[in-house]
Amino acid sequence: MACLTSMIEPLRAANEISGREAFRWSLISEDGAAVESSAKVVFHPSSDLASLRGADHVIVLSPPNGQFANPRQGNGALRALARHGAVLGGVSGGVFPLARAGLMDGHVTSVHWCYASAFADEFPDHRTTDAVIVAEGRRLTVSGAAAAFDAALLLIEQRLGAEVMTEVACWFQHPLVRGEGVRQKIPALRAAATSDMLPEPVASAVRIMSENLEDPIGIADICEQISLSPRQLERHFKALTGKSPSIYYRNLRLAAARQLVMYSNRSMSEIALAIGYATASPFRQRYIETYGLPPEEDRRKINTFRVRDNRPVPSV
Repeated sequence: MACLTSMIEPLRAANEISGREAFRWSLISEDGAAVESSAKVVFHPSSDLASLRGADHVIVLSPPNGQFANPRQGNGALRALARHGAVLGGVSGGVFPLARAGLMDGHVTSVHWCYASAFADEFPDHRTTDAVIVAEGRRLTVSGAAAAFDAALLLIEQRLGAEVMTEVACWFQHPLVRGEGVRQKIPALRAAATSDMLPEPVASAVRIMSENLEDPIGIADICEQISLSPRQLERHFKALTGKSPSIYYRNLRLAAARQLVMYSNRSMSEIALAIGYATASPFRQRYIETYGLPPEEDRRKINTFRVRDNRPVPSV
């Protein structure tokens, strides 16, 4: 729901400040029926997707595993809107339906860090970035709710100028207007810091670990690449994260696995292989140690929020 309000509220304020209706918006669902958000708030769309005409921008909001009830018709409607000149956008998990419709082929996609592994798994040939906003041609992808506010501010600047945009930001006490090229803040595992705040050489070690999730490399090999002894690296990691490099690396792999557990249909054996485990048994054991429940139960748990009668609950 935050993604929706973050897109709409700045536009409403811009209309009020400028004294004219510079922006109009409406809520659309696949079939025009009411939609329940992830916060359990029900919204009543004004029309169905297939009937939408004349929109300048169509912004898709969805959980990563959200699917059209009629994929052929839903994807076709999105593609028709693109053919007629609409800018197609996705916020947070909304980039998944766009990619499934083939609308992100040849485009760079901003993917929220918590969905990055799931997106890469489903769309291995797509180019992605951790930039908070990517505006490329007639595509607009946004990593999350706060970034959706930034994207709305950019739209306001384009139509009404920087002065109105700045006043809107100040109305909401939005402290920093982030444009394209600004990278996401990604939490460093078990540390009171984000990944971009980690000092060297820990930041370089984490980058190498992140690039080698499926085929893990030894800590000694990482140390060789960053010209540091294993003992020195261990001291740095424990001081910053409270974990040894090997435990941190394992938790990083498990965090990627958890994305696949929650947002993909891959089997546990396939997920285990995707993060470097030869079989599902040791993966399952480590998963329980880290998250307190088996991966199968974790998947069922998230589905109690997202799925009814084995169908995804649509999310605005």
